[in-house]
Amino acid sequence: MACLGVFVPCPTYSATVITAADDAPDAFVRALASLRATPVRPDLRLSEVPGPARVAPYAAALTGSLLRPGSAAQDEDELADGRFIVLHDPAGQDEWEGTFRVVTLVRGDVDADMGSDPMLNEVAWTWTLDSIADQVGDVDVLGGTVTRVVSQTFGAMAGRGDRVEIEIRASWTPRTTDLGAHLLAWEQMLAAVAGVPRMPDGVRTLRPFR
Repeated sequence: MACLGVFVPCPTYSATVITAADDAPDAFVRALASLRATPVRPDLRLSEVPGPARVAPYAAALTGSLLRPGSAAQDEDELADGRFIVLHDPAGQDEWEGTFRVVTLVRGDVDADMGSDPMLNEVAWTWTLDSIADQVGDVDVLGGTVTRVVSQTFGAMAGRGDRVEIEIRASWTPRTTDLGAHLLAWEQMLAAVAGVPRMPDGVRTLRPFR
């Protein structure tokens, strides 16, 4: 399956936008157009990647990195990263209970105190639920996993300290082809992991960043 998404710079927003190939189904075209019309925060760097070829006949995928505000686009400035995928099967799939599926991945480091909290996985899943509720509202067949990875250092590397990474995988079935709000829900999930909530236009946070 050829990749159907092509990204071009958006002149209005600090975002990357997606359009569909000419032979894509109308519903898929509308879905991608809704993403194209959605502004994202300027510190979210987006890139196109090939969508999964075996899951559905039509797919588009984005990777995203949420950067430290005011920083250059360097790997060391990334606070969280992830992936946003849109799948479409005009015939529908029983597991989806629909013809579209949104699949998301969010991951990032958390501080040591949060990383040692036995409720961290439950809290991270709450970030997912809150993001969808805030941006979208109701979705169908929502499910996912939360994984906590603790990397401990020993010997000559012991001074570097332990590292705790949280990874959230979530997927759901949208009720319409308007997917802009779903993109913003994923953005909010990234921000929750990074600890940098989206601020109103013209307002900057004074909170120190990780």
